[in-house]
Amino acid sequence: METRKNSNADLERKRFVFLQLGLILSLGVVLAAFEWKTPDAGNIDLPPRTYSEPEMEIIDIIPVKKELPKPVNTTLIREVDNLAEDLPEIEIEIETDPLEFIPPFELPGRLPDEETVEEQLPFVIVEKMPQFPGGEAGLMRYLAENIRYPGPAREAGISGTVYITFVVEPDGRVTSVKILRGLPGGCSEEAERVVKMMPDWEPGRQAGKAVRVALNLPVVFRLIQ
Repeated sequence: METRKNSNADLERKRFVFLQLGLILSLGVVLAAFEWKTPDAGNIDLPPRTYSEPEMEIIDIIPVKKELPKPVNTTLIREVDNLAEDLPEIEIEIETDPLEFIPPFELPGRLPDEETVEEQLPFVIVEKMPQFPGGEAGLMRYLAENIRYPGPAREAGISGTVYITFVVEPDGRVTSVKILRGLPGGCSEEAERVVKMMPDWEPGRQAGKAVRVALNLPVVFRLIQ
């Protein structure tokens, strides 16, 4: 089918003309907008500025002179002559019985000297240290025969070392038993019980004299697999 088109109705030929007309019209509108002027309404009169200064009250500072208190007259010391003849005479009467018993004067109790105080504190190192009956081997044998492994510690698998401190008195007795570092499960209590049951030690000596000596003892709890 052949397409029929009238050459007079073809607008593509006049596209360039329409484009130029549009540009000229747009430019004219822009120039008219720039040239447009609004009517002048005249100058606007603003109200004059007003200044208000704050009222200041002037206070006169008048120095006040304080009067110092008047000194008080001190009492004058008057010299007295102790050798004056007008001094009164004083008589002292004392009645004594030659048969009266007078108890002897007793000196007050004196405080303990430094040597006594030092002896009350236990030594840590002395010339001859305390010794368990049978020596170190006897001490190990005593601990092995008397310590019972606590049941809770055995069931929980607890093992380790309990450190105990105690004092060997001049007569060999064991006193002041304390736990330095313990173990749970009853191990600390068992070690303390066995140490308190120890027989008398051979006391330590310093300068040939039996003295108090503090000792530390590790008690080992070990489970045998």
